[in-house]
Amino acid sequence: MSAITERVREPGVTDTEIRIGNVMPYSGSLEVFGAIGKAEAAYFEMINERGGINGRKVRFISYDDKSDPSTALDVTRGLIEKDDVLLMFGSFGTPGNFAVRAYLNERQIPQLFVASGDDHLSDPSMFPWTMGWQPSIREEGRIYANYIQAFYPGKRIVALWQNDHFGRELFKGLEDGLGDIARMIRVDIAYDIADENLDTHVSILKRSGAEIFVFAGMPANAAKVVRVAADLNWHPVFILNHMAASIATAPRPAGPDNGSENALGAITATFLKDANDPAWKDEQASKDWQAFVEKYNRAGGKDDNAAVFGYAAAETLAQVLKQCGNDLSRENVMKQAAALENYQGSMLLPGIKISTGRWNFRPIKHLRLIQFDGRTWQPIGEVLETAFSNAQK
Repeated sequence: MSAITERVREPGVTDTEIRIGNVMPYSGSLEVFGAIGKAEAAYFEMINERGGINGRKVRFISYDDKSDPSTALDVTRGLIEKDDVLLMFGSFGTPGNFAVRAYLNERQIPQLFVASGDDHLSDPSMFPWTMGWQPSIREEGRIYANYIQAFYPGKRIVALWQNDHFGRELFKGLEDGLGDIARMIRVDIAYDIADENLDTHVSILKRSGAEIFVFAGMPANAAKVVRVAADLNWHPVFILNHMAASIATAPRPAGPDNGSENALGAITATFLKDANDPAWKDEQASKDWQAFVEKYNRAGGKDDNAAVFGYAAAETLAQVLKQCGNDLSRENVMKQAAALENYQGSMLLPGIKISTGRWNFRPIKHLRLIQFDGRTWQPIGEVLETAFSNAQK
């Protein structure tokens, strides 16, 4: 009788361990974002030192996909079929997540909290085992458009955007949001990640006489663009995508001399605290954060924005696993991931909470506009809803 009633153990789970799979670009054109995986590894190391989750340690197994979608599929198969993980968590990039989505859904394996802001990765009617995490990239672009219309009506706009899925989506959102006045975008330039002619691009954009400069791309390129504009004695209002706007990676390196004057007044829309913002240093959560940062730096992590992103995403997964209790079936993991209610992780900005539901697979649906005052980020107005008007609620 005991053999009949013994529960079949779910792959990836033992009495002492939960195995989690992850894919990151630790090399290749997007390797800067591999820092997110290092942050997630450091978070679970910290959690394990405190006893794990419901008595089980988390074994976080992360592989390099070299920024290549076909490699992402190969290593994901290996994680499922050889490493025997319970679920895939937080894998980076839109092309890689698209490449593995059908495989994971056919096998009914959770593809949770993907590190991509593409809306098609949050569609439970088509792919019930795939769930996004961060706000929509296109909606971020729309929020910038709304801000420009409200505060700078009639002003000329230029845009410099990374020539990949991310850059195109944000730029499309900007055009969507501007609607009939998208003609105010006088010049836009798509640049490749390896492009060494950013100074030439900025010089071309300056000649348009624009007052608003929208940038969508890598953190290091954001800093360079702001610095080049200042060297050309051009001081437009800079709007920087949130992944490129950490104080440590954009305003401060934009100078001069590690000052932040060139980035004074820069705008971004975000949902996460900035690790370098003095506004948060006295918070209760800062003790946990400092313990984490020590492990993250030891693991080779350097990008503070990536550290916050990885920490906050891993914290969300930890909450889901806590809610699972002792039922770590894949079905219950998805059920609990779709049952988050006003969850506020420690690194989310005040007023931004995570809620999910059966038809709501976009956990974070709000952003907050903030402006750099030379030292800290100051909020502009209220928290903003980013969900598409035709999205299922």
